[in-house]
Amino acid sequence: MNELSITSEFVTLGQLLKMTDAIDSGGMAKWFLHEHDVFVNGEIERRRGKKIKDGDLVNIPGVGRYKIIAAGESNDR
Repeated sequence: MNELSITSEFVTLGQLLKMTDAIDSGGMAKWFLHEHDVFVNGEIERRRGKKIKDGDLVNIPGVGRYKIIAAGESNDR
């Protein structure tokens, strides 16, 4: 599982897809979520505006699994 640091309180799922290179542009998020299963904390998520926060686990099959870490947080949580 990869750790992905964010510098704000949250990022949207669409932003996260772009950060992980699952998509090339934010405009592709709606299409990607319609065509692929993406799991947030073990549940399928289809909303590109879903807020992803510190501690969330995101699984993008074929791309990777990510634990979200807020900047400045300890890695041994």
